[in-house]
Amino acid sequence: MAGPLLEFETEMFLGLFGCDGLLVVAEGMGLDRILLQFMRVYSEEGSLVLLLNTTTAEQEYLTEQLRMEGVTHLPRTVTSDIQSTERYNVYTEGGVLFVTSRILVVDFLTDRIPAHLISGILVYRAHKIIESCQEAFILRLFRQKNKTGFIKAFTDKATSFSSGFCQVERVMRNLFVKKLYLWPRFQASVNTALDRHKPDVVELHVSLTPAMRTIQSSILDIMSACLKELKRYNPSLEAEDLSLENTLGNSFDKTIRHYLDPLWHQLGAKTKALVQDLKVLRVLLLYLTQYDCVTFLNLLESLRSSQKIFGSNSGWLFLDSSTSMFINARNRVYHIPENKKKFKVGAEAEKQKSSSASDMKRELVLEKSPKWEALTEVLQEIERENKSSQHEPGHVLICASDDRTCAQLQQYIKHGSDPLLNRLYARTIGKRDSAAAAAFELDSHKKGKGWTAKGAKGKEPAQKQNRKPTKTKKHPSLTLTQMMGKEETNEAVALGSSGDEDELMEDDEGEEEELKLNLSSDAYYGVLKEPLTVIHPLKGLTDPHSLTRVLHEVEPSFVVLYDAELSFVRQLEIYKACRPGKPLRVYFLIYGGSTEEQKYLTALSKEKRAFEHLIREKATMVIPEEREGRADTNLDLARNLEPANATTNTRKAGGQEQPKEPSRVIVDMREFRSELPSLLHRRGLDIDPVTLEVGDYILTPDTCVERKSVSDLIGSLQSGRLYTQCLSMTRYYKKPVLLIEFDPAKPFSLMARSDFRHEISTNDISSKLTLLTLHFPRLRILWCPSPHATADLFLDLKQGRSEPDAAAAQAVTAESDTVAESADLYNPGPYDFLLKMPGVNTKNYRAIIKNADSLADLAKLSQDKLAEILGNVTNAKSLYAFLHDVADVPAPVQKTKQKT
Repeated sequence: MAGPLLEFETEMFLGLFGCDGLLVVAEGMGLDRILLQFMRVYSEEGSLVLLLNTTTAEQEYLTEQLRMEGVTHLPRTVTSDIQSTERYNVYTEGGVLFVTSRILVVDFLTDRIPAHLISGILVYRAHKIIESCQEAFILRLFRQKNKTGFIKAFTDKATSFSSGFCQVERVMRNLFVKKLYLWPRFQASVNTALDRHKPDVVELHVSLTPAMRTIQSSILDIMSACLKELKRYNPSLEAEDLSLENTLGNSFDKTIRHYLDPLWHQLGAKTKALVQDLKVLRVLLLYLTQYDCVTFLNLLESLRSSQKIFGSNSGWLFLDSSTSMFINARNRVYHIPENKKKFKVGAEAEKQKSSSASDMKRELVLEKSPKWEALTEVLQEIERENKSSQHEPGHVLICASDDRTCAQLQQYIKHGSDPLLNRLYARTIGKRDSAAAAAFELDSHKKGKGWTAKGAKGKEPAQKQNRKPTKTKKHPSLTLTQMMGKEETNEAVALGSSGDEDELMEDDEGEEEELKLNLSSDAYYGVLKEPLTVIHPLKGLTDPHSLTRVLHEVEPSFVVLYDAELSFVRQLEIYKACRPGKPLRVYFLIYGGSTEEQKYLTALSKEKRAFEHLIREKATMVIPEEREGRADTNLDLARNLEPANATTNTRKAGGQEQPKEPSRVIVDMREFRSELPSLLHRRGLDIDPVTLEVGDYILTPDTCVERKSVSDLIGSLQSGRLYTQCLSMTRYYKKPVLLIEFDPAKPFSLMARSDFRHEISTNDISSKLTLLTLHFPRLRILWCPSPHATADLFLDLKQGRSEPDAAAAQAVTAESDTVAESADLYNPGPYDFLLKMPGVNTKNYRAIIKNADSLADLAKLSQDKLAEILGNVTNAKSLYAFLHDVADVPAPVQKTKQKT
């Protein structure tokens, strides 16, 4: 299906095959094809190759491709389903293995994997390999145990290397590779190969309607006002990153979080509100060009009503641009005749309009999306072309941004724009407004534009009369809420936009004859029979390769890009280059002079700048000879407990190094999801992975540590799980420790200073922690700003203390009574019972234990003796009474018998 490699792809493959390195390819330029070629080469019993950093969907796709190409020794997936005893056999069978990072780390540490037999490691998504991540830990363990195997890394996210100091050099250092292979789209051999077989591209710059243009400029005005305010409140923010152009990009949320997260607890309410407003405005911009006029107005109205409900009006709602935006958004949907109502421009008129609009009869305008008309023209052109062609009709693939757009396009192609918009209006704005709904009903009956049921042929708009009857298949298991993949779209739906398309689709499901199409894709929409037309989303898919599959299975002659997406445009270029004889025409629909066009151009220039930055960095990069770690000279593989400035004592055998027993930490298996084990290993501590029932880390025979992230801490305090964990630790270890670890990118603060209360409250986190420390006086709490600080702290806690025993730590269970019980070596059962007795508390129970060996001895003590021990006559009296008084309570059963 994938076809043979192109010339430049072969060049890429041979370069990386000959020498280990990091391959950075432009997005959409077939990185998975190169990875597949490597997997094809190593899928044999004679080699053992591990593939890191892939998702389940990618693993299925790669395996399926190899199966189709007739590879016999297919890749296997090693997960927790395979028992630890069986894993050695799986490794020795060879071939390519997908292994989860946690299992691989544990297997390397316990020598369950034959490290000397590994031919090499392939690393996908290499831009994510930072020093403390699991994959970097695996590569370090691999290089320490195997000096000959290869490491080859792949990524298509060049922009990830443009932020941060020497980012690409740091990633290469963690990967233990010396070579950097750069393949941008503007590389000479790529240009030559792709220009030789170019697809026929038709660019259609669709004009925005005057109302859409006004709304767009209003939103941009409001956004620039919000940005100005944000910079005024936070002068430290980088001005370049907060430009209006960058605000349009998908990565803006990430950029703003990067700046504000570390000081989020110090920010005022105004700054937080501005960040939220910018998010909302970005969603509005997306909805303006992406969906119809009714959906946009619906979102806008729901925004305003939600602001009213919560009583927190955002400042931007009072700007003149906001008023203009509301007026234009309404004018796109309906119009109130001038003779019945005169408008005054301004906020007052706006209020009057909203209050009395329901009394007026509205004339529906329902402005069509300009792209819909352009799509109709394109489909008609394709139909004409297919009729005049000698060959069989060419298949058509329409690609839109997300599922919601695809669902709307399917309805538009089947029924036309008027019924679709009328239906949407009736179910959203019309439903909220009874007068308007009644007027709409009357209007629709008069004009005969009711929603068409079967066939829909006679009532289609004039431009669609020559279209053949359409047959549609809808994927049965998909609802609109499941489809919403994009983060921004999700947010907008939460804000109250109409989710009407699924209802529209349900209406058609029974009425249209199903068309069987054996597509493996998980979400495709309208399918017209002649010519075969498939509508498919570009984003928000559960399977990232679903679009690639559809492309190769449908083999379209015409592709309509309703929305532009950089990686898919490149994918189409490669698809055409692999099929030089077959025609391919690409229609590119884009709003001229819109934020949509600007977004696409910004993404292009960002990637180009990122590659130029990488080319410059590659030219000046200084890479040490021992970087690959094939000799013992690479300092990144050295594990040293002592700091670099530590002095040697020459009095002991002339300064010779004294043989030391390696320091050891016992770590719970579940903790390998965090960065800490990797950092501890880096500092020279041996890691023993064991399944622990009590604690997460055992540092010494006496010290047990329970590690909590802030979110985990809050959750376990609420559920009461932390209480049981602390109880177990105090019972079985002398020095129980609760370690609270913060995220380095987040503020080092549990709560804002303003949230502290004067009194203890059961709902307050700080109050709950206070109660926990009062209840467990021996529990020590450690606060760490990052995993690096935790690793240093563990080293300090272990200095000069004996090493823990893995077997003993594993033997400690909640029911265990064979292990040393509690700090003072008392039996926990009677000890708990004693504390429950009246008159006994945490201040005086030790005095009782010193004077009585058992509960029987305690019962023999006189009241005076108890008063002497407890130092309090009242406590002594209540305890003595509890132990000696006879409770002579007549049984209630006997009383009832006497009555009867």
